Amino acid sequence: MARTTEGDGKPVPQRLLAAATRLFADQGYDRTSVQEIVEAAGVTKGALYHYFGSKEDLLHEVYGRVLRLQQERLDAFADADAPVERRLRDAAADVVVTTLENLDDTKIFFRSMHQLSPEKDKQVRAERRRYHERFRALVEEGQRTGVFTTATPADLVVDYHFGSVHHLASWYRPDGSLTPQQVADHLADMLLRSLRR
Repeated sequence: MARTTEGDGKPVPQRLLAAATRLFADQGYDRTSVQEIVEAAGVTKGALYHYFGSKEDLLHEVYGRVLRLQQERLDAFADADAPVERRLRDAAADVVVTTLENLDDTKIFFRSMHQLSPEKDKQVRAERRRYHERFRALVEEGQRTGVFTTATPADLVVDYHFGSVHHLASWYRPDGSLTPQQVADHLADMLLRSLRR
């Protein structure tokens, strides 16, 4: 049985994910070999296959861990005891911050998503759809209760915001003039302005 830690004491799955993320971001999923990943992680191929099964499983997990984090946080915001405008703003800002804090993961996913098997692609799309539906439910709640305008359909509002989020990887630079929180505040405020009555 593979050991759960090797080398520097970090759990092997964590080390494999960190190495794969760095290599996929630097040289692309296609051009990264399993051998390069295990060498960078300081583990054996057996350890990789024990925890992930394949290079594709690593790619799936790179994005999956960010999506799970974002879903947990969205659920917490959506379930909070606060006005719907506050809950939506917090959720809208959070998805920007968590995307920017995991920018390599996001870049890898959008560059390499088409390389997932049909089964894994379907799974990821279902997870993303669940996230978007929960987010849309906040918009619809505000529209139903008269807090937000109904002039723009909720689906378009959600697509507008997530279009901006998905585009972040193409222009945001960590050494630029805006912090992740500042970008998040601007985008969340724009979203709320588009919904005000």
